[in-house]
Amino acid sequence: MSDAYDRIGAARLEAVIADFVGRMARDPMIGFFFARVDLARLEARERELAATFLGAPGVVYEGRALRDAHSAHRIFGGQFDRRRELLRQVLVAHEVPEDVRTAWLAHVESLRAEITADAAGACR
Repeated sequence: MSDAYDRIGAARLEAVIADFVGRMARDPMIGFFFARVDLARLEARERELAATFLGAPGVVYEGRALRDAHSAHRIFGGQFDRRRELLRQVLVAHEVPEDVRTAWLAHVESLRAEITADAAGACR
């Protein structure tokens, strides 16, 4: 994804992440997870994580390990899927190129085991 960041640009990435965090916080299925979260801090971490994946020069994710950051919550597979779907919607709305969207969503899916033990759509 070395050229993905250049193709998206810093301004669009910032808009994507702001929209994404806002949608997550307002979502009826997963919004409760963010009720007591500093959304500005969450935006900063999400932006760092995305910029690192997309190959932004000089950017390194400095947040906690994803497993540690999410361990206080029981996140079901369906909730993970909902977050991924919100991201997909935001990427489409902000006209992120299809190949970048596909790679980004695949990357998110590759992190599933760090966030939940559930398979796609599973709720135990």
